[in-house]
Amino acid sequence: MSLLELQKEVKKFNQASKLTAAVQDVDRLIDLLVSAREEVAAANDPHTASQSLVKLQNRVNAQLETINSDLGRVHKSQNAFHKALGRAFKETKGTLPTDHDPMESQTALINRAIAMHLLREGQFGVASTFIGEAQPQGEAPQSPSQDQERPPSIMISHPDEPPDAMITDADIPSDLTAFQSQRLQEKFADMYSILSSLKQHDLFPAIGWARANSTELEARGSNLEFELCKLQYIWLFKGPAVNQLPATRDNGLTGALAYGQKNFGRFQKRHLREIQRLSAAMVFAPNLGSSPYQTIFNTDLAFEEVASSFTREFCSLLGLSAESPLYVAVTAGALALPNLVKYTSINKAKNTEWTTTNELAFETPLPRSMLYHSIFVCPVSRGQTTDANPPVILPCGHVLARESLQKLAKGSRYKCPYCPSEGVVKDAKEIIL
Repeated sequence: MSLLELQKEVKKFNQASKLTAAVQDVDRLIDLLVSAREEVAAANDPHTASQSLVKLQNRVNAQLETINSDLGRVHKSQNAFHKALGRAFKETKGTLPTDHDPMESQTALINRAIAMHLLREGQFGVASTFIGEAQPQGEAPQSPSQDQERPPSIMISHPDEPPDAMITDADIPSDLTAFQSQRLQEKFADMYSILSSLKQHDLFPAIGWARANSTELEARGSNLEFELCKLQYIWLFKGPAVNQLPATRDNGLTGALAYGQKNFGRFQKRHLREIQRLSAAMVFAPNLGSSPYQTIFNTDLAFEEVASSFTREFCSLLGLSAESPLYVAVTAGALALPNLVKYTSINKAKNTEWTTTNELAFETPLPRSMLYHSIFVCPVSRGQTTDANPPVILPCGHVLARESLQKLAKGSRYKCPYCPSEGVVKDAKEIIL
């Protein structure tokens, strides 16, 4: 099985293995039982109550069948993915060595990664149960004392208050006991609350959060606050026919103009050109679809993109990555394992050993979304650059490894090996890919 086929199986599994439908059907069953209980309690005639229970039996059976059908689809997707992995590993015709497990002594770190993943996904109840069960036998979970002040959650309704400090490793120890303070749960609950508002095209909670954290966002070079305000301007610009907001002076062209005048002033230094284009679009409002500004006012994917940017910035201010490290590691591992098994089996057949300690001895093909570190190969030395020998860019635009440039230089001057340009070594600038 090729990497592309395995990626398709992973995507199919992610789409089909969700328990959302089953949970929704269970909620409907609970509502049905609660409603029936209230109906029976309100009935004065025993005969009426008996009839209600008879009708309830058929409806409950039908709902249980629906739940079983939902669970059956999930089970089917799990079996299909299991078979796909089996085929992928079978084609490698090899096995991984089992004499050494580097994670055997890292149980606490593994538990921490699982708990963090559950919290990031909003599974707070499951995370709490897991944390409690992950405690060593006989060790009671720690809880904050009455003298300790409970850390506040991020308040989006008070933009003048300072944001919470970044979460550090001190807040997430490997023994998981600090999770009992619910600090992370509160923060991720805030994040999901804001994301829920964005799905409903309500931008004000996200704008409030960005404004409360504007100092940290600006230090990171983030444009999130402006992008949110820009989208709010566009959303008001489209008017009640599109945004379904009340037809008042705060909506439509008048509302958009007033909102821009109130909020865009603080962004003029960095985004003056975009603000001018947003303002000039007022002239083309009657025929915006055929104007030069139609692409700016296209909101088909705007809310999804800004939600993704918000998630990334929110997690970054907490000192966390936008994606769950556990999900990335497991997915990348599942895609890379077939090649690793194949390489191991070849080495075993040749009676050789893998001696490289810092990197794999072969390239691991992964999707572009999982490539985090670019590799630059010097065109002169044909070797990869390292931290000790980083790539440098010459004034003419060509890039070499620093050691290659030093070897080409005669004294302090050099001639570019790819063009007639000459220069001084000190003018070459180190670049980070």
